[in-house]
Amino acid sequence: MSLFSKLNQIKDLRQQGKALQNQLADESVTVQKHGVTLTMDGNQKTVKVDIAPDLLSVEKKSRLEEAIKDAQNEAITKVQKIMVEKMRASGKFNLPGLN
Repeated sequence: MSLFSKLNQIKDLRQQGKALQNQLADESVTVQKHGVTLTMDGNQKTVKVDIAPDLLSVEKKSRLEEAIKDAQNEAITKVQKIMVEKMRASGKFNLPGLN
């Protein structure tokens, strides 16, 4: 395979990646954990965080921190599953472990 062919393949992969990124921007997941509601878009950007008022005290600081961490981790896992499904559905990404 020539260098030119490899460069074209890389260019195609980049275009496919951009298209997937645009599709994922339209996706979102919302997770509720221990009084924290977190919404994340398909590109793993946190869009919104809502905290129950009863968690907003100094005494509950560690509980709030734990709830935010748990909600964010669960949201990332859900978004990653959506990514894999979209990649699998497109059939254009021939990556080991996805097919």
